[in-house]
Amino acid sequence: MKYEMEELVPIVSKLAERYTSKESTSVTYEVANKLMGAVIYSIKETNKTENYSLVKKDDMSILEMYEAGACRVKEKTKEALAMYNEIMISFSSYDNECLYDTVVKGMPEFFKWYDYKFEPQNTILTLDYPVFVNNMEHTGVDKIYEYLTCIELEQKFLGRFPKQYVTEALIEYNAGYKKMIDNICEVVLKKVLLNYISEKEIRDSNPEQLRKKLKKVIDIMVINYYEDDERLREYLYHSVNDISVRIKVTTESRHK
Repeated sequence: MKYEMEELVPIVSKLAERYTSKESTSVTYEVANKLMGAVIYSIKETNKTENYSLVKKDDMSILEMYEAGACRVKEKTKEALAMYNEIMISFSSYDNECLYDTVVKGMPEFFKWYDYKFEPQNTILTLDYPVFVNNMEHTGVDKIYEYLTCIELEQKFLGRFPKQYVTEALIEYNAGYKKMIDNICEVVLKKVLLNYISEKEIRDSNPEQLRKKLKKVIDIMVINYYEDDERLREYLYHSVNDISVRIKVTTESRHK
């Protein structure tokens, strides 16, 4: 059962009272629209297992769903900040400005300005540095949390290599890597994978076979060097399609 927007109006009115410190329930259209977005965001947070749909849970009223969701948004914001602080202990941008600007300079601004009460749907940041997982359907702290999870996994992967190795791989890929807006984890992963698969194997494999070979190498690497971290394995898998296309094209172009 889906809720009608009219059923959300009483919750928005109560939120408007809090927004104006109980001085009024009358707010501008822009503010009312923002608060409605906040209510919908929180209710969808409660319904995560149902693809963020705005549907009724049999054992909860719509107000209870909003309150539970709003509480979850607040807790997730704390969890995201704790994750960020943990990442920053050993974080390295490897001199890539896009990664540095996004994580080191940009992310603190999110936690400084994020309004989990009245505008949890606002992501605030553009997150210019690309990661493997496309989370375009998410906004607000949900998007930031997923993004930081990606950064955490990338840092774990890169952290096993000497910094000089990572830097050399980046220079080999693009001498102007400091200014590039490509994913640096993919650059290093591609270099590593090419150490385990021959040009003949690449030429003799069709796209599906090549993807399977690359995933097998990732499996071995994660088992041997990353304590069989399933989250890292699944994250690196997301890069396989792009990497397989790139190495196939590069290899075939060299043999024309």
